[in-house]
Amino acid sequence: MALSTEILFQPVTLGAFSLPNRVVMAPMTRSHSPGGVPTVAVAEYYARRAANGVGLILTEGVLIDDPVAGGYPDCPVIYGAEALNGWKRVIDAVHQAGGRIMPQIWHVGEVHRLGEPPNPEQPGLGPSEVRDGEKVLVRAMSHDDIRRIVAAFAEAARQAKAIGFDGVEIHGAHGYLIDQFLWEKTNRRDDDYGGDFTRRLRFALEVVRAVKSAVGSDFPVVLRFSQWKPQDYAARLAETPEALADLLLPLKEAGVDWFHASNRRYHEPEFPGSGLNLAGWTKLITHCPTITVGSVGLDDVSWVGANATGVDPLLERLQRNEFDLVAVGRALLADHAWARKIREGRINDLIPYTKEALNTLN
Repeated sequence: MALSTEILFQPVTLGAFSLPNRVVMAPMTRSHSPGGVPTVAVAEYYARRAANGVGLILTEGVLIDDPVAGGYPDCPVIYGAEALNGWKRVIDAVHQAGGRIMPQIWHVGEVHRLGEPPNPEQPGLGPSEVRDGEKVLVRAMSHDDIRRIVAAFAEAARQAKAIGFDGVEIHGAHGYLIDQFLWEKTNRRDDDYGGDFTRRLRFALEVVRAVKSAVGSDFPVVLRFSQWKPQDYAARLAETPEALADLLLPLKEAGVDWFHASNRRYHEPEFPGSGLNLAGWTKLITHCPTITVGSVGLDDVSWVGANATGVDPLLERLQRNEFDLVAVGRALLADHAWARKIREGRINDLIPYTKEALNTLN
């Protein structure tokens, strides 16, 4: 017998912030914003999800103001009058549909390399240099670069608040710039930003402090983080709960209000001896609101295709108060009415995820 979905769709208050339910749309890059400007179609795409019961939209990654912040075509930016006006249209559409919305601010770091768009003439920026023979593909960030990028994250957050977003998420996961500083395999520096874990954490702390200072105490700052990287699914920043605390507690002190803990599969335990997933451990350690994510509503992690499933295991974890919010990714790409169908028990009506869903704003 299927469990009641009531807990997933109850209003929730997190500090001073309220949401109509616990369903979150996960950030997913779509490359549908020519020139970095979100279009009317983008506004309609997000508003459809809100109108069908998604309480909080976390947008696709939105690039901060740096020439090599991006590594993919037609990603939206969060600077300049045209892009900000486009985002205002998106915000208004989501609010009118009854949802709330936060941008995920983003710098890809060394994912951008010399010869790649959007500025192929410039090497990428990262914690450490990457070469191909004599050719510098990625330039190691100087201290001036670090200060400039930290300031750009803060300005992106300030702009987000000014145009009406409900909070901001910092992308610190999945092998992008902040995560590159955290991971010893991509951070090979020997200065105050590299070496032991305390020094590798410094860049992330500076970004969080700057963002929180820019938006103030009344504007939620969310940090998305992960253990896994696209180039190494088995990668670990923390091998033990104690090491995870060494990562998370300084970030909380720096100004993170909520943590978005990215698993590839939300139902997998993070450490031996406990069934808690990464979001569960994060909540236990920090006492902050947490978002879980990872193949919710699907039977496979593949970006090629996956079958739709029910969410009973998820509901059981919510009932145990393991985490607070649930981010849904590919299932919501395939089916903008996913939340409504789950609430109404229409499991057989769910649309399976296929790769084609990535290429449309359905």
